[in-house]
Amino acid sequence: MHVHVKGPDGEAKFWIEPSIELAQNYGLTDRQVKAALKLIQEHEDEIRQAWAAHFSGSK
Repeated sequence: MHVHVKGPDGEAKFWIEPSIELAQNYGLTDRQVKAALKLIQEHEDEIRQAWAAHFSGSK
């Protein structure tokens, strides 16, 4: 399970499983990555629910 975060200068991929962590960063600043990480942590439950709903409906 992962999430992509896009910004004006690049994007990053964060793993949600087994724990939230940066997987790859393509051009975001450290500050942008930290801000994205904070938002992901704050909205972890919503992200997990959206992931489950998206992938359960695509089978």
